Amino acid sequence: MVNAAGKFGPYDQPGQARPAPVAGMRNAPLLSGRGQTGSELVRSRIALQVRLKSVSPGDRLPDAGVLAEELGISEITVRRALEGMCQDGLLDRRRGRAGGTFVAPGWDTVVALMHDADEAASLNAFHLLLECGLVAHSAGELPADRLEGLRTLVDEMDLADDPARLLELEARFHLDLAEALGGPGIREFAGDLLGRLCLLLPAPTPAVVRAQNRCHAELLAELGRGAMDPAVRAVKQHQHARPS
Repeated sequence: MVNAAGKFGPYDQPGQARPAPVAGMRNAPLLSGRGQTGSELVRSRIALQVRLKSVSPGDRLPDAGVLAEELGISEITVRRALEGMCQDGLLDRRRGRAGGTFVAPGWDTVVALMHDADEAASLNAFHLLLECGLVAHSAGELPADRLEGLRTLVDEMDLADDPARLLELEARFHLDLAEALGGPGIREFAGDLLGRLCLLLPAPTPAVVRAQNRCHAELLAELGRGAMDPAVRAVKQHQHARPS
């Protein structure tokens, strides 16, 4: 499934064009003890699209050549990554005229079995460092209207009842925050990081997501008044949010 902008990436909101990545950022390494391989890039991008509900279990993925062009890696690397995801049970390969590569119906079950606490802790620490740095760099310098879209997401999360919708909005918040504070290239970088986390951590419960959303609201309030230290604290509290 290709997004509204004609790209298979984290920029899939209706009518939203995919921004050009910052030079050197598309395949930038993530600080998890080693660089991100091409295969991991494919896996993280597909995982993020599933979390954002751009593709769902049973949906057909774009052909390997399309994915290769979008991600800036070789087609053979994409094919190997897709084959590996099929072997893991994340994807299904079907033959025939209506064949192709599809998101497996058991995606959530397989992801729950792939939990890697050490790798997830490393990536979570890097995500925290990234967002704290962006907040510290931007506090007091944001135009008043830069946070409006993020406030809308917070309000939507307050009203959402569907667990999958809550997870989608949580991911969108962090993508939009990265873009608001760091630009489109940082959004793409954060998207690949979040995609990898989607494959390493069990999805948080609705109660946890709602607790995290209270941190979102506090962060935006502090950013709005240019208070850097309280804004950074809100980012840190988000990582340890627990339902009240």
